[in-house]
Amino acid sequence: MSAHGASWIGQRARRAPTLPAVAGSHAASLVRCSSHRQGGFTLLEVIAAIMLLAIAFTALMKVAGASIALTQNAATRSAAAMWARSKLDSEFVTTPLQVGHSAGQFDRQFAWQLDVTPWANAGTAADSPLQLYQLDLDVSWGPVARRRSAHFRTLRLVTAQPAAAVPGEQP
Repeated sequence: MSAHGASWIGQRARRAPTLPAVAGSHAASLVRCSSHRQGGFTLLEVIAAIMLLAIAFTALMKVAGASIALTQNAATRSAAAMWARSKLDSEFVTTPLQVGHSAGQFDRQFAWQLDVTPWANAGTAADSPLQLYQLDLDVSWGPVARRRSAHFRTLRLVTAQPAAAVPGEQP
């Protein structure tokens, strides 16, 4: 190639192609926009943001699920405590005190076992008309594989029943 031809190629390569500058033409606006970076997000940035949102949403759902489970557990324990209080408050009000073991069901979910024993204290007089009894109540619920229970203990003060008089004996 000649020197003249090589210089023409070099000039042509250095010169940026120009489009006709027609006011309001679409081609002129494309040239102006392509020279500036448009504001916005790349596909990679959008995918990364969606992944972060998915991870945060998953963690939030786990926390919400644990909160629901804890609330349900607290409600069940509260119901067990209400059944126990009812049983301990009403026990021996209508029937005389019986030392020993008894069991039953409150409803389909809750069962109970009660142990009544005399409570001996070193300071209690033997001839006292009052006697303390210890009531141990176990309330249980849940499936057999994961049985839950709560233990309640209280003392009940009962007046001693006078001994039955033997016929023919003087008081």
